[in-house]
Amino acid sequence: MFTNELNRHSRVIWLTLAGISIGAVAGFTAGVNPLYLFLPVVAVPIVVYFFTHFEQAVLNLLAVRTCLDPFSGKQIPAIYALGMDGLTLLYVTITLLRGRRIYTDSFWWFFVGWVLLQGLWVILLPLEGVGLNADYLPGSIREWIRLFSWVMIYLLVMQLKDRLPPQKAIAWLFLSLVIPVTVALMQMFVPFLLPDFLNGGGAIGAMPVAEISRIKGTMGHPNAFATTLLLFISLTYWKLTNSFSKFPWFLIMGLLALCFVSTKALTGLTMLAAFVLVLVIPRLSFLNLIGGALFFAVIIGLFANSDFGRERLGSLSNTPLLNPDLDTSRAILLSQGDNNSFNWRLAQWTFLMSKIFPQSPFLGFGLGLSIEAGGNGYLPHNDYIRALIEGGITGFVTYMGFFIAQGIRLIQLIRAAPPKSPQRNLCVILLAVMFAMLAGMLSDNIWSHTILFSYWFTALAIAGWNWDDAPSSLATHESRKNSVSLITRSS
Repeated sequence: MFTNELNRHSRVIWLTLAGISIGAVAGFTAGVNPLYLFLPVVAVPIVVYFFTHFEQAVLNLLAVRTCLDPFSGKQIPAIYALGMDGLTLLYVTITLLRGRRIYTDSFWWFFVGWVLLQGLWVILLPLEGVGLNADYLPGSIREWIRLFSWVMIYLLVMQLKDRLPPQKAIAWLFLSLVIPVTVALMQMFVPFLLPDFLNGGGAIGAMPVAEISRIKGTMGHPNAFATTLLLFISLTYWKLTNSFSKFPWFLIMGLLALCFVSTKALTGLTMLAAFVLVLVIPRLSFLNLIGGALFFAVIIGLFANSDFGRERLGSLSNTPLLNPDLDTSRAILLSQGDNNSFNWRLAQWTFLMSKIFPQSPFLGFGLGLSIEAGGNGYLPHNDYIRALIEGGITGFVTYMGFFIAQGIRLIQLIRAAPPKSPQRNLCVILLAVMFAMLAGMLSDNIWSHTILFSYWFTALAIAGWNWDDAPSSLATHESRKNSVSLITRSS
């Protein structure tokens, strides 16, 4: 009887301590952000759904990423990234404890090593081994977590290997465009029906309806929307060349092209030109050349169909790029009042490379801290200069090495895949997209387009699956698991 009473009091003590702990955590969380109190309510069903419907859960979680940027002020994209990281690590841990296989490939291990190496610049901040100090540590940690999240996305997608047919997995990704494209169409035709935070087209945020000239869907900037659309345009082209039913994909291509030109992103046009060039040259033929030139001409024609588009294209004639009578120094002086984005970029690059870079040339100023290093509140608008500012010469070498490794991975897959197979065609298209991204990085902040790289690494992981032995459908995989379970029980 005494033992039972002691156990009862012990349980009361533990429940009291648990209640105090939960109350303290809840109070602290409410003080930080009351919205976080609802996270456990949301997290529990998500975790249950994740483990009971793994394939659908992964694809659905990937698909919703395009809808989160409008809620950046509430830190929803950051919560999403941490949640995906946590789910991936939890799944991997449980899978290993159950003695089951975790799917990886050689590039993923390189990816992990590269991200860990980037952590060196985070460690150097409090040690004052770079140009900035520990005061900027939170921003650097956020950037490292962003890179780490891409590693986790790649790993999570790899776990779908042998569970889903690759073609179905890629087709499912197009669901991520439903809401962004719907919002983009409303921004074009009925902007008055949208809330203010979904209107506007520039980095400055929402704009009056009368001034809206660029669309951005649900993304933070029209350029980010354009680069994401370019990736999906390339995937649509792949589906066109590898599907029996082509008409729906023609419609999707037309819709994506309309949204693409409506972003009025000159960087997007540059990337599209590079994509078409890289895709056509290796398979140069009259039909391919005409087809590529015609598609690009249609895009340019649609782009120049508005006053704003013509103005954007015309601004290039007032830059050293197309005006031999205008030198760089003169363009930099003109940038102070001509509203020419390219001339402003020249001024920004010159300032960063002549004034900022020499202060810390070998190790830079710290991961993700190019804005703080520059001191003028702007990204470099050139990702190669950004790599030099943030990581110095050492960081720039690792940055370029990362893209070289991706190119090598795609070339290996191209050589291993059967000629004219869907896998080989996808890898060729992804290689063209990679060169397009490298071209866009010359004049924009492509590296900061988180959504683009989330889907890029998703597609790269799928390209590395074993396509020859892929199940023909999810039902095939389920029946295979049921058969294995039946055999195991029988034996």
